[in-house]
Amino acid sequence: MKILVTGGTVFASRYTAEYFAGKGHEVCVLNRGSKPQSPNVRHICADRYSLGDRLRGERFDAVLDVTSYNENDVRTLNEALGEVGSYIFISSSAVYPETLPQPFREDMECGANSIWGAYGTDKLAAEKWLGENVPNAYILRPPYLYGTMNNLYREAFVFECAESGKPFYVPKYGRMRLQFFHIGDLCRFMELLLERKPEQRIFNVGNPETVDINEWVRLCYGVLGREPELRYVGAEVPQRSYFPFYDYEYVLDVTAMSAIMPQLTPLREGLRGSYEWWRGNRGLIVRKPLLGFIADNFE
Repeated sequence: MKILVTGGTVFASRYTAEYFAGKGHEVCVLNRGSKPQSPNVRHICADRYSLGDRLRGERFDAVLDVTSYNENDVRTLNEALGEVGSYIFISSSAVYPETLPQPFREDMECGANSIWGAYGTDKLAAEKWLGENVPNAYILRPPYLYGTMNNLYREAFVFECAESGKPFYVPKYGRMRLQFFHIGDLCRFMELLLERKPEQRIFNVGNPETVDINEWVRLCYGVLGREPELRYVGAEVPQRSYFPFYDYEYVLDVTAMSAIMPQLTPLREGLRGSYEWWRGNRGLIVRKPLLGFIADNFE
């Protein structure tokens, strides 16, 4: 297939481009050229907000829209595209209001989430535009993505703490549960959608099993062969000042995804891949001042 991937320079979009190129597809990436490009892809250097006729001469079998955040993003891209076979939009679990009963199902009414704010409502507006204008588009709603090429300061933060032998400061008693999805599994699921073309158009995606913070930290430290010294922090300290996730627990119902793709990357294995990539790419991590806050307030 000839596939267009939006972005293609960091984490989810770069992994996606390299995944499908590695499968023998002709992959084009659309970005402004401000970062090094992946090998084995064709770079379409353009600003997505001023595409004009830049894509009119192209015919794509599939568009994998990994980097759109709002209605304007999907609208301008689709208006600039020529003929397209399939369209997959990576949305977010942030479209579900936190007031809904859990686990969140695809058929629930979506709306504002006070934790995610405009990020969630913007993604929802993009979904709505696609539903009205690209009715054959697939929409995927993942929880926290992780894995190889993750430049966000999540598992990388825990690896840094483990490598330096630091104790790990855990919110409350570490019982808040987290749901993850490996970037490789996201790509495999997109591949299956392109192959099978199921009738269902919106899918929650993610690991069916959640882990609590204690388990996740132990798994990250375990990749380095270490056991963390966990120190619990009370609710009076803002969680995001020393921990990489919001104080928000949610679970997605991924029954429909599991029926199509039952086998997923084990979390321990996925974290091992994250660590191996991080070891050689530390400079690509978008760091936050978590360690500074810990040093100033806990040590």
